[in-house]
Amino acid sequence: MNFLEYIWLIPMYPLTGAVLMLLFGRKLEHGHKNSVVSAICPGMVGIAFLHAVGAVIQLTSTPNHVFEKVMYVWVAGLPFHTSAGTLVRFQADFGYLLDPLSAVMVLVVTGVGFLIHVYSIGYMGHEGGFYRFFGYLNLFMFNMLTLVLANNYVLLFVGWEGVGLCSYLLIGFYFHKKSASDAGKKAFVVNRIGDAAFILGMFYIFATFGTVNFQHVTEAAREGGIVAPFFLMTLLLFIGATGKSAQIPLYVWLPDAMEGPTPVSALIHAATMVTAGVYMVARSNALFQLAPTTMNIVAAIGAATAIFAASIGLVQNDIKRVLAYSTVSQLGYMFLACGVGAFWVGIFHVQTHAFFKALLFLGSGSVIHAMSGEQDMRKMGALRSKIPWTFGTMAVGWIAISGIPPLAGFWSKDEILWQTYSSPLGSKLLYGIGLLTAGMTAFYMSRLMFMTFFGKSRVSHEAEHHLHESPMVMVGPLAALAVLSAVGGLWFKQLEQWLEPVFEPVKGIVHNEATASGQIEYILMGVSIGVAAAGIALAYHFFVAKPETADNLEASLKPIHTLLLNKYYVDEVYSAVFVDGPVMGKQLGSALSKFDAVVVDGGVNGAGWVTRGTSTLSMLWDSWVIDGAVRALGFFTKVLSFPMRMIQTGFVQNYALVIVLGVIVLGYYFIR
Repeated sequence: MNFLEYIWLIPMYPLTGAVLMLLFGRKLEHGHKNSVVSAICPGMVGIAFLHAVGAVIQLTSTPNHVFEKVMYVWVAGLPFHTSAGTLVRFQADFGYLLDPLSAVMVLVVTGVGFLIHVYSIGYMGHEGGFYRFFGYLNLFMFNMLTLVLANNYVLLFVGWEGVGLCSYLLIGFYFHKKSASDAGKKAFVVNRIGDAAFILGMFYIFATFGTVNFQHVTEAAREGGIVAPFFLMTLLLFIGATGKSAQIPLYVWLPDAMEGPTPVSALIHAATMVTAGVYMVARSNALFQLAPTTMNIVAAIGAATAIFAASIGLVQNDIKRVLAYSTVSQLGYMFLACGVGAFWVGIFHVQTHAFFKALLFLGSGSVIHAMSGEQDMRKMGALRSKIPWTFGTMAVGWIAISGIPPLAGFWSKDEILWQTYSSPLGSKLLYGIGLLTAGMTAFYMSRLMFMTFFGKSRVSHEAEHHLHESPMVMVGPLAALAVLSAVGGLWFKQLEQWLEPVFEPVKGIVHNEATASGQIEYILMGVSIGVAAAGIALAYHFFVAKPETADNLEASLKPIHTLLLNKYYVDEVYSAVFVDGPVMGKQLGSALSKFDAVVVDGGVNGAGWVTRGTSTLSMLWDSWVIDGAVRALGFFTKVLSFPMRMIQTGFVQNYALVIVLGVIVLGYYFIR
């Protein structure tokens, strides 16, 4: 089978599952414990993964490792003059592009997505709305695959908006809970801010290049010689990425996304939605290379987000909230890599992070499942002997994210630190922030593991009575992700070579080559390992060896602890300024509502009143004057036509009589 020729089927498989759930899900849900739904939805994603594997294998044999399949011309507009004066016609194809970058993304999305679907069979087995949940998951997969396989910015934006919609549906899945419905709305609204900027960035791209096709834009940018506002163009794109990938200042929706079911957290936080912004920046790398100022902003925002979110994660007590802030921090790492020009390293960390963060989220779900819904780590402890499979697999993810070799997280995180230190676009300050963040990550992840699985049991009597290991349908995906988290970074050299054509430097731009020696690289590698080990050791001291010291430290640093526990009060500030503030938010919304009611609706209603008034006058004029004149004319016509009507009777004998009388009159006239 020619898998490449049919790459359009890859997103169609999960779409089929979503449509089936929409149309027949309620009927399919009945029967043998949702077995039909459990077969269809994960099965569709599994087929998509197998198709993707076949397509990528065939891609390795194609020239330049690029395959584009254009289905049809989707959007066609009027002729338009670009900034260079060229007359072009706007056109966006409905087409798919498989190249080294999209190949990595599609394998990660379908592979990890399939494992999350299988895990969900067990986790959601006793929940209401089983078919609805899997329908949303399949729809999410369709939109994410559309995003990463699109051959142009417009189609990418369709998937971009689609995952935003699905995040709203999935985060608010427990819609009867106000916190969940509020979290879904928050994610939807915050993402709209970034999306508006992304749309403007697309407009700039078309106005500059006369196309939105990825390959055409990239080729034109690499050739150079184009004068355009690349800073503004790329800045708008990056603002869009900060919304989707939860960077300062638009990160606030992601920690609240944990209100959804745990598999949703794993899907959103690990393999799909939050990586969309990183993917889009990496896909637009030629444009960003032409805007070094934007690159500096990307690196600075990435580093700031990484340490900011990590500091909040130090003191959180909800097991999923710790992982949520960890995701925000790790996304900052990815943007730090892209900002210093190491785009391939950013994608490398997308891949490794998908493995260990999906593992950690699903592992936390297994803990919550065993604890009958409890998420507070202060009510856990000593669980490693009660749920050994969950502990063993999560331990792999813990070591991987902490940056201990040879697990996957070490290779990508160490490469980011090295590129930040040695790249011409990097700096020692950014390297220091990244290194400190690595130590903090090791500390808060060790704190999570020690509070959950070690020390004394703090489990309530009722929860302890129901403690049990998760079923194999949940443990199996944990084991597979543990293997990937262990070995998923060993092919980083091959990955660098595979992605090299996608991130080819633009003409005239300084190449991203290391400015430090290889010996320094090994020294810095040892430093990063030492910092990670120190973070683990410090957490062991506070939460296992001498847990009373943690309470003493918390009491002595009460103001800082309170500040971190309340997440720097960012949500409160946003609420005061943007929701309840006089300049923006509810008051502005109320003012705009009044403006709409008085001015806009008033104008529309006024125009309607004028139209109704004039039409009434016209109707009266027509009825009284026009119709009156017509009736009078008809009357006079009838009077004048009376003699004729008397003559024109329609009877032949009458006509003969008139003729005879006429002849007699004429004869009398001539004889006389």
